[in-house]
Amino acid sequence: TPRCPAVLTPLPAPAACAAAEPRCRQQLRHLQDSAGIAARLPPRLEGRWVSTGCEVRPGPEFLTRSYLFYANRLFKAYQFYYWDPSCRDPSYSLVIKGKLRLRQASWITRGATEADYHLHKVGIVFHSQKAMREVASWVNQTSGEGCGGLLPPGRAWAPGALYEVLSARTERDCTAALGFAMHELSLVRVERRFQPLPQPQQSGSQLVEELYLGDIHTDWLERLHYRPTGYQRPLQSAVHHVHPCPACGIISRADEHHPPILPARAALPMRLSGSWVSTRCEVRPAVLFLTRYFTFHGNNHTWEGHYYHYSDPLCRQPTFTIYASGHYTPGIPSSKVRGGTELAFRVTQARVTPMDPVTVAMLNSSEPGSCGLTSSWSAGVEQDITPTNGCLALGIKLPHTEYELFKREQDTQERSLLYIGERPTDGSSPDSPDKRPTSYQAPLIQCAGASEEFSNYISLKYVGKKNANGNEALKPLPVAFLLFIALLFLRWD
Repeated sequence: TPRCPAVLTPLPAPAACAAAEPRCRQQLRHLQDSAGIAARLPPRLEGRWVSTGCEVRPGPEFLTRSYLFYANRLFKAYQFYYWDPSCRDPSYSLVIKGKLRLRQASWITRGATEADYHLHKVGIVFHSQKAMREVASWVNQTSGEGCGGLLPPGRAWAPGALYEVLSARTERDCTAALGFAMHELSLVRVERRFQPLPQPQQSGSQLVEELYLGDIHTDWLERLHYRPTGYQRPLQSAVHHVHPCPACGIISRADEHHPPILPARAALPMRLSGSWVSTRCEVRPAVLFLTRYFTFHGNNHTWEGHYYHYSDPLCRQPTFTIYASGHYTPGIPSSKVRGGTELAFRVTQARVTPMDPVTVAMLNSSEPGSCGLTSSWSAGVEQDITPTNGCLALGIKLPHTEYELFKREQDTQERSLLYIGERPTDGSSPDSPDKRPTSYQAPLIQCAGASEEFSNYISLKYVGKKNANGNEALKPLPVAFLLFIALLFLRWD
């Protein structure tokens, strides 16, 4: 297969790459140009924010959310839980009331604002006898005194009845059995961008506002006291959201007695062949910002992945890039996460390109023989780390097997989306079947089909300002931030 040009500049492309390459390149360039995104500090939260579809949290839990923030810092939040991954069969709903106070910009997660919250009350409404029995057994088994008789197993289900599971006034809190916490409110970011109007005959654009709240720990036992450093799937403004969004209006009109029932969606077969790229600058716990680009070759079950890491939340300042490749197994339907497909990925080769002085210094000071050729790293120069069985400084081991969870969907514009399992919050690897994810990362969008497959390395060298000779120069980072990053133990994600 002919290789496409490596650098994202206007270069003649081989015929086989002409159709596929521009879409993948343009999407990466679009992301690195910040996709017209503006983030306000401190963020403005007033108004209603809603899910744009059915969300999957670790567990798995299937839910939709509708959060309303008032100008006086009070909020009222709905969380609607379901039995199914299409969010059509409601289980129970939570109505959460409290107060939120924004604090200072986060020192840990760049671009985020830290916040304090206080819960006044949490109520639960069951949508079936089965849901009531299940939650009652959780509460009776795991809660202390004061909660044991809250939901007696023998009590008949009363449609529409609201049971108080948390009250600040009576100091009763029976939410632990639900795995419930609102620590997501302790990390906040609001992004604004303009989206082209969906119809080709329409000109202009419309405002889209997204609310990013803190991530949920992938370990159920840790989620009750975990303080987020990354984000979960963003909510969108009920007024300024992506169009079309069939789910947005349904969710914004719902309440605890009338949970949203989302439109039915056809299940898509797991066809990986082709190329897939990030839809936004992604954030991982432990201060990692990145974009991803994958190519899957269905004819021989091989794959290639590019991970572009950055030091900022708009993915403008590159730190290092990882290229990895290997094989993957045919998928089987997941027995634990309905709608998901289980695969195993074998990583056999990897290359690293440091893109900033801090990463170069870190790699050059790594233990001899643990990450490429000793003291030979330089900015913008790729090096093969396969001979050293990976790179200890970046947490990469070779060869390596990961047990994954995948899902395919179509968005409202009928574009193919690929969801890959969420990485463990503690930075470890899903290297055994019991560590297989039960939730998903941000989706990738298909940018090239199977007939357009190609193997190319998209460089980030075009990023930055021109130097005196007219060549691209890497953007310098603030010295204080360089020192901070140097202290972090970076992990491949």
